[in-house]
Amino acid sequence: MASEKVETVIAGNYVAQVLLTLPYSFSQLGLLSGILFQLFYGLLGSWTAYLISVLYVEYRTRKEREKVDFRNHVIQWFEVLDGLLGKHWRNVGLFFNCTFLLFGSVIQLIACASNIYYINDSLDKRTWTYIFGACCATTVFIPSFHNYRIWSFLGLMMTSYTAWYLTIASLIHGQIEGVKHSGPTTMVLYFTGATNILYTFGGHAVTVEIMHAMWKPQKFKLIYLIATLYVLTLTLPSASAVYWAFGDMLLTHSNALSLLPRNGYRDTAVVLMLIHQFITFGFACTPLYFVWEKFIGIHYTKSVFKRALARLPVVIPIWFLAIIFPFFGPINSTVGSLLVSFTVYIIPSLAHMVTFSSASARENAVERPPPFLGGWVGSYCVNFFVVVWVFVVGFGFGGWASMLNFIRQIDSFGLFTKCYQCPPHKA
Repeated sequence: MASEKVETVIAGNYVAQVLLTLPYSFSQLGLLSGILFQLFYGLLGSWTAYLISVLYVEYRTRKEREKVDFRNHVIQWFEVLDGLLGKHWRNVGLFFNCTFLLFGSVIQLIACASNIYYINDSLDKRTWTYIFGACCATTVFIPSFHNYRIWSFLGLMMTSYTAWYLTIASLIHGQIEGVKHSGPTTMVLYFTGATNILYTFGGHAVTVEIMHAMWKPQKFKLIYLIATLYVLTLTLPSASAVYWAFGDMLLTHSNALSLLPRNGYRDTAVVLMLIHQFITFGFACTPLYFVWEKFIGIHYTKSVFKRALARLPVVIPIWFLAIIFPFFGPINSTVGSLLVSFTVYIIPSLAHMVTFSSASARENAVERPPPFLGGWVGSYCVNFFVVVWVFVVGFGFGGWASMLNFIRQIDSFGLFTKCYQCPPHKA
């Protein structure tokens, strides 16, 4: 895959539905904190993506020196951890990565149902989840990331349209009468919002699989940084504009599209996001498909139909979980604090420090830390900061706040709710 195509894959993949929940996060955090957390976590996310790319190249180089052939094998993150650090690291990485991707897929289904409801409310959101679950199940027929090239590019265009629609439509709409911008008001809301942004810039759980599809995986780190900068041009204006227009009203409307008047532009944004969410569902599920195929021993089978049939058991629990927990917005923060914090931030930082802890490993490293950061000492300091910050703020305070908020949603709406945050007469 050419590097410029991969760049669009990355950027288009990880902004997805979370774009619609960032104004909700701003209402919890306040405007200044919302902007600062986006910049901060964008930087942290780019750093840990860099670490993952370094570990992947290190692992692959070592294995290729041992004459290992990867032509018919897709390398995954847990295999990198296994090859560099052993089975215990592999098991921990496998658990967090797979669980995150599982719930990442669940979130896409919930987002599909939430969005389509604003075009056609003749069916409740739970029924729409049934329908889109069946549609997304067709991703079992897509063999690998190579088959997502053009779709990922289109997905990026779709998300760009939606982001600028949110920005322009909010500015044209203007502020609602008596608009209030109270955030932050409570610690629970503050850390819930911050953790949703942690999730926003922690979407590189499929980094290794994407790098494996590149001709020059060493270029990944620069590409990811460029992608992050592009994503910020979408998320900062849209979240700020929607929050400016609607303020505290967003606290009870986690999907930004629900507040804007229905017209052709909004319907276009909904349809484009639906298509993109289908693509993102496939992105999140494909690594799970690979893990399952390797577990049952059919990863090398060339029959697309046989692989598709074997993949179905992966889709069914995702479908079921989306029906149980249809909480658009709060689920992002919960997944961010409990799973993304470890999968994307803490484990890569620790793995990098342990892999290069010995003098010989640093001496023979395929790729050394950038000099402007202070070499190995500087990289260790940054890694240590990431681990402590994300563990205390992301997992600790974020986990506490997100779980409290999530439990409140269950108390208010119940499990298997038919229509989360729908107008009373539609429920």
